[in-house]
Amino acid sequence: MFGGGGGGLNPRKMQQMMKQMGIDVDDVDAEEVVIRTADGEELVFSDPEVTRMDARGQQTYQIVGDAETRESTGGASGAVEAGDADASASAIPDADVEIVAQRTGASEDKAREALEAVDGDLAAAVERLE
Repeated sequence: MFGGGGGGLNPRKMQQMMKQMGIDVDDVDAEEVVIRTADGEELVFSDPEVTRMDARGQQTYQIVGDAETRESTGGASGAVEAGDADASASAIPDADVEIVAQRTGASEDKAREALEAVDGDLAAAVERLE
């Protein structure tokens, strides 16, 4: 990562310096990373190298790998059976509800209602509640 003319810092020395500054770096054993874009596409990283850096409570993730672009599945993590009693609850991931609630200051119930009204579109749900 810091090869070549990096001032002679080896990775171990760099890690020690970061630890002294209160920055923890850990590898994340990820099998897949999916980024959903506002325009309905997904960037899918299969078997990526993921590093989490925690700098005094602020977490930053670095993803290294090749992304495959595909059409978004609408935010649901899997297909829901038509006869499933919890179809409406499982169609919207809890993480999406939390994002909308945090972004708008609305309750999780209101955030879920907004997401259901716009078929899981995060941006549209935020806009609806603002």
